[in-house]
Amino acid sequence: MRRALGLMLVLLAGCDQQPDPLYLPEGEAYPEKLSGWGMVQRANGHLQPAAEALAYDLNTPLFSDYTHKLRTVWLPPGQAARYGAERFDFPVGTVLTKTFYYPKDGQGRLLKTSRDERDPAQALALAKVKLMETRVLLRQRQGWVALPYVWDDAQQDATLEWAGASAALELHDEHGGTLAVDYQVPDANQCAGCHEERHGEGVQPLGPKARHLNRDLAYPEGVENQLQRWQRRGLLQGLPAHENIPRNAQASAPRLGESLEQQARSYLDINCAHCHNPKGPARTSGLYLDAATPLGIPYGLCKQPVAAGKGSGNRLVDIHPGQPDASVLIYRVESTDPSVMMPEIGRSTAHREGLELLTRWIAGLPRGC
Repeated sequence: MRRALGLMLVLLAGCDQQPDPLYLPEGEAYPEKLSGWGMVQRANGHLQPAAEALAYDLNTPLFSDYTHKLRTVWLPPGQAARYGAERFDFPVGTVLTKTFYYPKDGQGRLLKTSRDERDPAQALALAKVKLMETRVLLRQRQGWVALPYVWDDAQQDATLEWAGASAALELHDEHGGTLAVDYQVPDANQCAGCHEERHGEGVQPLGPKARHLNRDLAYPEGVENQLQRWQRRGLLQGLPAHENIPRNAQASAPRLGESLEQQARSYLDINCAHCHNPKGPARTSGLYLDAATPLGIPYGLCKQPVAAGKGSGNRLVDIHPGQPDASVLIYRVESTDPSVMMPEIGRSTAHREGLELLTRWIAGLPRGC
């Protein structure tokens, strides 16, 4: 009997059993451990969405010091989000998670790469990654709440850290080079600062919007448009005909027919527009980098910056057509000076691939102001 009991405990431990998804419509009884949410689970050496949660991905993701992300969405049973071209109306109790990680090579070194061998809808092999943090976004009756969880070194679980955390890392690229990264897990207030897309309205999800989600994913049973999958699983109502759904370009690996301008604008949309939009925290700058703003002076072309001196690099306009080196935008995107760089938080190093994309786009614009 004792031997049988021991075998049963071993089997249960191997399954890494976790609780059912947590429905928390109100109150502050947030789990101390990420496992308490029941949204992602460890199983057979992998981290994957719980059975009731669904993995999703974006056309172009936010740059975060070369991390990769496993994203999940969970809605209370019988509930669905209401489609909107600009944003979805998620029901109370919705939980979004985003797990940040770095791929590792056979020697355990962290890799600096924009490519991820894992398909976005598949599980993470824990032996091949270093988990950094998981951010939980919870829809409660009083609004959205952002919660940062930091993973332990053994990758067994993550702990709620209201004050955030930091780690000095070294990334290795495919050419033998290294990059020092001062990785920062934002505190809860910083999460709220970035996710307040419209001034005064509080935290809102940024990634799960139609234009970011309108793409195919390779699920275990086959390739499917993920918005249509959300609808088929009862997670989304009001989805219009496919041709009427907006879609951002894939900046790092453009699909056939996606122009350089579409790639650049998709990159600026996800990295900058949560602040730089007509109702956002950076609205007083007059620089609007959202998908709805036409290409022109409000988008930065030949527009004089509000900041001067160090904040502008003594450059005269935000985007100088044909002259990337005369553009404030390039100066701030390539900077790692905390008093200059944009975005202000979320990175400690410059995104060279993104910078190269923006440089090519500005260089190709008709010259002159």
